[in-house]
Amino acid sequence: MNTYVVLERARRHLFDIWEYTAKTRGLDAADKLRDRLEAAFVKLGDSPGMGHWREDLLDQRYKFWLVHPFLVSYRCDVKPIEIIAIVHGSRKLEAFFEEPIE
Repeated sequence: MNTYVVLERARRHLFDIWEYTAKTRGLDAADKLRDRLEAAFVKLGDSPGMGHWREDLLDQRYKFWLVHPFLVSYRCDVKPIEIIAIVHGSRKLEAFFEEPIE
């Protein structure tokens, strides 16, 4: 049984991150970064209490886990957990999370 689901919005984020990294650092770097993020999803699914809350961004149904330099946001109160967003930590997170969650 899958321990996590990547929502469409987060899939788009992952593809955009991969595409940007492939253009700027090459395909191998993009693949390694994608693999690192996907390994983090598995880890979160296996231990959904990991990470921290950001009540300034979302309510306590959602947690955040840093996969340097990206912040993975996931819904922790459902099984399987739902990966909702992957965002570079330098972004303006308040504006980023104003977009409705699918």
